Amino acid sequence: MAFPHPDPLLIEAEVFTSLPASLRRPGTRSYWADKNRRGAPVDSFIEGPSFDLQGNLWFVDIPFGRIFRASPAGEVELIAEYDGQPNGLKIDAQGRIFIADFRNGIMTLDPASGKVETALGDADTEGFKGCNDLHFGPDGALYFTDQGQTGLQDPSGRVYRWHPDSGRLDCLIDKVPSPNGLVLDTTGHTLYVAVTRANAVWRLPLSQSQRVVKAGLFLQFSGGRAGPDGLALTRDNGVVVCQTGMGLVWVHDALGIPIAVVRSPKGLGTTNCAFGGPQGRTLYITESDSGSILRAELPVAGHPMASGWGQR
Repeated sequence: MAFPHPDPLLIEAEVFTSLPASLRRPGTRSYWADKNRRGAPVDSFIEGPSFDLQGNLWFVDIPFGRIFRASPAGEVELIAEYDGQPNGLKIDAQGRIFIADFRNGIMTLDPASGKVETALGDADTEGFKGCNDLHFGPDGALYFTDQGQTGLQDPSGRVYRWHPDSGRLDCLIDKVPSPNGLVLDTTGHTLYVAVTRANAVWRLPLSQSQRVVKAGLFLQFSGGRAGPDGLALTRDNGVVVCQTGMGLVWVHDALGIPIAVVRSPKGLGTTNCAFGGPQGRTLYITESDSGSILRAELPVAGHPMASGWGQR
């Protein structure tokens, strides 16, 4: 019996840029590394790629609380350093930069001064478990995951929707074993969430009253040292999944059928991704093990982020 769909196209990524030696901290211990790497030193751990309107690629460094900006030519500069653990970064339609910080909640960054401030530090005085990633909907609502140390042993991770201008905060679901990357489909009716410790991607339909109903399993993975991390959306409502710990990024169509897989030429830490390029077909990927940003040309275009493409 023939397989119902062809094998996915294998695409080899290339290195777009890497953290220069001057911005790495080899041999430096950090609280993050002590807790997450059993004390082994790391010189960086980058995530959260997001383009601005000028075509610059912003990204974060978790263990050292740093925010970087890479020019379209790949030149990296340090923009901010603060006392925190930035996990995700997104830019809204007005160009405001928001950060999901594991220690401090949702933060904002002033790119001119490098000042980082808390925008949402708790949920009605209840502290977050540890914010991980974020995504802007078309109406300006900010969706973010509250992951903490949840997993199969404690499936109490949460997904929130926050309206920065009005301050309204809704907990959409509170029974997720390690919610991570997330993305809203083009209709605004379905939220996809990477569930790292379950090695899966969940599908969360939103009702007309904007409640999560009939939450279900969309994709199931296996193997690796972690699981699905960052997500992105194609223009055709397909879901792109960074499978960290395997060095792969999977590109699916709207039905969840894999149409392409991108392989890292560096380490296995393919954590987050963002579409860019003149036609929106270039996928930029943070490879956290090596402190590199990879890129690959895909057969499909990505759905624009809230900030627009920003390519020149």
